[in-house]
Amino acid sequence: MNIPGKDLYPDVTASGGLALAMKEAARSRGCDIGLAPWSVDDFTIETARGFLSVDAATEERLFRLTVHIPGFTWHIGSTGDLGQLVEAVAAWRDGMGFDALEERFEFMALDEFARALVDGEPTSLQWSDLLSSEFHRPRRNLLHRLRADEVLRNMFPTITHGAVRLRVDPLDGTSRQVLVHELDGERYEVMRVGVPEAAWAEVPTGDLIACLRAALHEE
Repeated sequence: MNIPGKDLYPDVTASGGLALAMKEAARSRGCDIGLAPWSVDDFTIETARGFLSVDAATEERLFRLTVHIPGFTWHIGSTGDLGQLVEAVAAWRDGMGFDALEERFEFMALDEFARALVDGEPTSLQWSDLLSSEFHRPRRNLLHRLRADEVLRNMFPTITHGAVRLRVDPLDGTSRQVLVHELDGERYEVMRVGVPEAAWAEVPTGDLIACLRAALHEE
């Protein structure tokens, strides 16, 4: 990443890039921000609550922190303090609660973000995006059927190699999830992701919704 206005970011320039500057700041504070050793220019940081990205403003010294999940991007704060930034990233990765994050890091603004999660905004937006996509048109009937169910419509949907993936938590890629693939409109294949020896199981149309509900809510 080329940082515009070098006088605004002398520490970043001296380190050789934003990722390197962040890693250096994190080491000096004993933080783990999850950046790969080879990260130098554009980068994202994978966490259990989405992917984090950082970019530098041009008009003033500001590091802008953004969280991404499929179909959803949210700006969650800006600071000119690189040390505060890396500590916030480390705390986010460690799972610190939203209230605690805002209390500790005054530059973070998470009220609307948390409210969007509670209201199901990312999930609702993702359903709409998939249903309106011409690329995913072959799966539109299945998507409509799944969203029509009062339980399944609250699951976060994505498309994986032609199969619809439903996930309990939109921010947590490791949360309970299931794949469903339509065979011919009357038969489906379902696989519970992340369980030992997971395999596709054929499910008749009449049993599909109950099967998916059970897979997504079993402990």
